[in-house]
Amino acid sequence: MAPLSVDPRPLNADERAVLEHILSAEFAGASQLRSQLDHTEVIAVWGPDSLSVDLQVREPCEHAALPKELVPVDAHVHDPSGTYIGEILVWTDRGATLAALEFAWVTDEMPMSLPVIVNGRLSWSA
Repeated sequence: MAPLSVDPRPLNADERAVLEHILSAEFAGASQLRSQLDHTEVIAVWGPDSLSVDLQVREPCEHAALPKELVPVDAHVHDPSGTYIGEILVWTDRGATLAALEFAWVTDEMPMSLPVIVNGRLSWSA
């Protein structure tokens, strides 16, 4: 299914919090991607009620130089009991700018909210 375009909008508080958490990790290009957050808009959703979104960074911005399109951070999501329920993936456009925020869930039901940060970890309650 192709992403559903939406009128460009700023990141909401949950999207921003998750991105800030993931981009707080130290890796080559992290500081440049962090600096893009104030210039980042959501331009599409991956499906009805999907939490995964396509992003666009408004210029001017500082570009990163990641060797791959996927941000190299393991952002596993667990429920309060510690059970793994998925992960958050952050994609870039050719390693330069933020391009997508993906909640890759492994539960039977699609999550209706992004995880929150609890004790430095991504946590989600069913």
